[in-house]
Amino acid sequence: MDAMRKQLDVLMGANRNGDVREVNRKYYDRDVCRMYLVGLCPHELFQLTKMDMGPCPKAHSLQLRKEYEEARAKGVDSYDRELEDVIDRLIVECDKKIGRALKRLDDDDAKAAIAISVTEVTQTEELNELSKQIKEKLKDVDKYDLEGKTDFKIQTLEEVEKLRTERAEKQSALLLEAFNKDRASLPQPLPNLPPPPPLPAPAPDARTQEMINEKLKKAEDLGNIPVTQNCLH
Repeated sequence: MDAMRKQLDVLMGANRNGDVREVNRKYYDRDVCRMYLVGLCPHELFQLTKMDMGPCPKAHSLQLRKEYEEARAKGVDSYDRELEDVIDRLIVECDKKIGRALKRLDDDDAKAAIAISVTEVTQTEELNELSKQIKEKLKDVDKYDLEGKTDFKIQTLEEVEKLRTERAEKQSALLLEAFNKDRASLPQPLPNLPPPPPLPAPAPDARTQEMINEKLKKAEDLGNIPVTQNCLH
């Protein structure tokens, strides 16, 4: 219910029920999400992921975003720097989570994966262009919301989903390629070789050989004694 109410607030305005407090709300009020006004609320960015932050506790309103954009165009306000700070903190948090996950990998896999910088690997011209297209189409979605063009909004959202899928596939391929290259550079274990043949026993010295010969002769002599003679003794 909270999610449905929040979606209605965004589409129709939080003052749809005639709440005086909502009517008088301004974009710069403390209970308005500044990140949403700039265009990227982290609570929406990580929905249905392991970093899901839950619903945003602050108000989202397309009307207030429009008012903010008008004020920003006049040089009155700009929250861009705040958004950059939030993104920097999120990147640090993501890196920490990645680091903790890598510790759970096998030693060899960890050594290979730790050297991979996700940011460096995925910052290609093609992926940057896809991200740019996604951002532009999301702006179109907001515009169609304000204009009440539902069909255009749905069509644009479908296009956004296709672009996101394409970007994710390309990112995965690049990361896998980098991982395999890095792992291949690690020292490889030696193949299983058959054990070496046993070394021959050293030949006994002359005195030892003489003692062995004496014992062998004595054993041979004892073996030749008749059985009756053994009995007499």
